[in-house]
Amino acid sequence: MMVMGAIYGIVRVIGAVGLLKNKMWGLALSVINCVITMALMMFMLPAGIMDGIFACSALILILMEFFRDKTIVE
Repeated sequence: MMVMGAIYGIVRVIGAVGLLKNKMWGLALSVINCVITMALMMFMLPAGIMDGIFACSALILILMEFFRDKTIVE
């Protein structure tokens, strides 16, 4: 489990660097990582609970920034 956590951490840092540089691959990598983390958090209890909370909040912030003021129907 420690190795998986380290791999997820490295991928998160790479995605964050991509987002910081305003690259689309950083957005895709971060969203994919958040979704995978939310799906797998129930198998990594009890540490997965906090990891899931952080992944959910990061995903919400990423999507809020990406879509900004876009509406469903224009």
